[in-house]
Amino acid sequence: MNKESLDRANAFLAAVAAKAAPGELIEASPAELGREIGIDEPLAAARAVRALLARRRLEVADGRYRLLDARPIEPGEREQVPRQSRRKPRAAARATQRSEGRPTYSEIGREAVDRLVELGREVGTLRGALRTAREEAREAREARTEAERRAEALAARVKELEARAEMAESNLRTLLAAARGAGRDVPVGDNEMEAILGVLKGGPNDLPAG
Repeated sequence: MNKESLDRANAFLAAVAAKAAPGELIEASPAELGREIGIDEPLAAARAVRALLARRRLEVADGRYRLLDARPIEPGEREQVPRQSRRKPRAAARATQRSEGRPTYSEIGREAVDRLVELGREVGTLRGALRTAREEAREAREARTEAERRAEALAARVKELEARAEMAESNLRTLLAAARGAGRDVPVGDNEMEAILGVLKGGPNDLPAG
């Protein structure tokens, strides 16, 4: 493990230890923890998790990860959990039968194919995550657009009601001033009463002719 991979794995381990004590399960996904420490690539986060699993800092339990040991990985520390060989049993049998020496072209080809298959699986996982992220972004944009549309409609409605209230207040003041000018003992006429009721109900805004 080079220094960059070691630092990345220890940073990932520190992020895990900040969320769970040894023996506890981690609720966050590796991708989420990776983003917290600046690892945006899911493949890099997966490699850090694999390094921690191989050195018994983490273990898989019920589809999640459990923190076993919060001690940072030391430089040169060997893996405690051997990796599963990607070589097929038949290829392994042929390898044991031949004497030690340079690998054959067929062995190199098989290793290349196995690696391509592994990379293909990783690419498929990343594509699935990308589709999910795009769908979430689309839903967020639609929700924001709907919220903006509703806000604009409410703002227009408020302006309309404010204008109607100001006009009604102005008309009512004019009618009351006219009524006071005619004298308190003079009853309000039918036209004036109808105009006042119209203003109070938000109806026509035209004043009756003098």
